[in-house]
Amino acid sequence: MIVFGSMKTLSALTAVAVALLVWYGTSRQPFAAAFVFVRRLAGSPKLLAFFLSLLFIMALNKLELRLEAVFPPARDLTEAVAGWEGSWQGDLQRLLEAPWLTLVCAFFYLVVFQGFMVASLIVYVRAGNYKLYYALCAALLLNYLIAVPFYLLVPVHEAWSVSAQIRFLMLDVFPSFETQYRHLSGLDNCFPSLHTSISTTMALLAMRSGSRRWAVIGAVNALVILFSIFYLGIHWATDMFAGMALAILVVAVGLRVGDWADRSSAMPGRRGRQQTKLKKLTPSRSTES
Repeated sequence: MIVFGSMKTLSALTAVAVALLVWYGTSRQPFAAAFVFVRRLAGSPKLLAFFLSLLFIMALNKLELRLEAVFPPARDLTEAVAGWEGSWQGDLQRLLEAPWLTLVCAFFYLVVFQGFMVASLIVYVRAGNYKLYYALCAALLLNYLIAVPFYLLVPVHEAWSVSAQIRFLMLDVFPSFETQYRHLSGLDNCFPSLHTSISTTMALLAMRSGSRRWAVIGAVNALVILFSIFYLGIHWATDMFAGMALAILVVAVGLRVGDWADRSSAMPGRRGRQQTKLKKLTPSRSTES
């Protein structure tokens, strides 16, 4: 059952996912919400700087495979991790494997994961929740900055590549994964699991958004991805626990950065709106008398 025939298909599905998630998170037409996002970024150097920093670190992550030639690994931890975990992912696959489940897991791993990331930025800016926008940008930035050195210096290979008992089920729906997608995700970039850390990061911040529906979709996304990384035969449990620990750390730091950045910001028109609200809430002297 081939669903993802090429990166073009994957990009198109991601764009649709972003649009649907933005509509779900804002209850507004997605193009209008995206326009507000772009307009507010253009009107605020700080909002734009955080966004560009995020784009920069993601671009740097794509060069990580080239950096491996410059920084030879100090120690490959694959054998140690595989030694104490065994091949339990293979048992999970044999117990639950089904075409529809493989499709759902691959869809969340490849499409919803990055779609929710982009949509979260738009939703928070559209709602005027700049603290969470700054927090998310900072947390994502830290996720990559902390994880990449591990990938370079102490690599861990994906579970399916180590044990013959574990299948790489992604190939059932995306046969050209190794030739088209692999340059975005190195075979030895397992510890810590960025899919775990980033999806958990987004879920934890979504729970602070004040929107129950956004918190629910964030939690569902994280839970499905946590299951998918094992079911698809990619990660070890060690990777997941390290990813969750990383998420807790970067969320704590990200919220502090978000609080600082939000308090020191003066969005165009924001101060005026706040003063207007204060005038409405403050009784006049004539009313008091």
